[in-house]
Amino acid sequence: MSLPILIAGGGIGGLAAALGLATKGRNVAVLERASRFGEIGAGIQLGPNAFHAFDRLGVGTTARQMAVYVERLRLMDSLTAEEICRIELGDAFRARFGNPYAVVHRGDLHGVLLKACEANPLIALHTASEVVGYDQDDTRVRATLADGKAVEGSGLIGADGLWSAVRRQVAGDGPPRVSGHTTYRSVIPTDRMPEDFRWNAATLWAGPKSHIVHYPLSDWRVFNLVATYHNDAPEPVAGKPVEDAEVHRGFAHLHQQPRSIVAQGKEWRLWVLCDRDPTDRWVDGRVALLGDAAHPMLQYLAQGACMALEDAVALSDCVANHPDSLERGLVAYRERRMLRTARVQLTSRAMGDHVYHPAGPHAALRNAIMSAKSQDQWLDTIAWLYGGWDATY
Repeated sequence: MSLPILIAGGGIGGLAAALGLATKGRNVAVLERASRFGEIGAGIQLGPNAFHAFDRLGVGTTARQMAVYVERLRLMDSLTAEEICRIELGDAFRARFGNPYAVVHRGDLHGVLLKACEANPLIALHTASEVVGYDQDDTRVRATLADGKAVEGSGLIGADGLWSAVRRQVAGDGPPRVSGHTTYRSVIPTDRMPEDFRWNAATLWAGPKSHIVHYPLSDWRVFNLVATYHNDAPEPVAGKPVEDAEVHRGFAHLHQQPRSIVAQGKEWRLWVLCDRDPTDRWVDGRVALLGDAAHPMLQYLAQGACMALEDAVALSDCVANHPDSLERGLVAYRERRMLRTARVQLTSRAMGDHVYHPAGPHAALRNAIMSAKSQDQWLDTIAWLYGGWDATY
């Protein structure tokens, strides 16, 4: 049997890549640092491009069963509590982009991918196997694990996230960029969500240096609640428990209505958001990066998981299209994905500046431009993002 392609990281991107490669007949070994496979976090948003990828990976039906299909995207002014605009996600949206828009619990989606990997005889799953480095020659890669052991493969895919050890060796570009934005996350039972705001929508309340996002999850049993404040946080933080009072301080300047939603959150955890500048240093011989290891982005286009899923499909296609040279397949993958993911990274930053957090005349201009668009114009505006998983930019 040929050496497997190694995948560092067993998150959504790593498992999707394993599935994609296995569907092309490649043996795969997933090396996960934790003692068990699982996902930290709550809700994520899935555009039509994610569902295109699910279908290509063979999990489309199961993924659809886990999702809540929101009816619209709503943008609210958090100072006035007035709606700025909405994008309807019904028949016209689905006809234009070929798939729905949905929200799903991150753990549920990870479970769909994990179950499919466990059922595939070409995929081996290993826990407590943190990849800390690698070396390679013309025929194989040796991944070094944190316990000093080494695992051999025909190639290595770094799907090990924002703080990727594989990226450190491939790109050598230092730590991520700290955005200064602190995001607080909570999940609340639906009966605690103020009744007036139990909308079947992915809702964004935008305000000066702050925003709030909420939407239903898990068959409407809970609401995902994310509140973000640009407080110039200087250092990365991930998943730190925080008192309610600290969260409320960042949103005291808003209208009472969005504050009443934040007031329902409990057991908050905070993250300081980070990303990186786009780079073309994705590939080193038989080693390549994928997902947040390749193109970490801010959350403001809700595309982090979607881009990782697209990566997984593109990677498997390109490797299959170059059966005699993994190196050429990985270069083709980079060329196919680099400009599109760079556009999403940079647009996500711009969304934070110009849609989520502006104040004064800047916010008034946002409101005027966005409220003037018709539904057809909105579909044209977002077509570059949702029009197809295989778009190049």
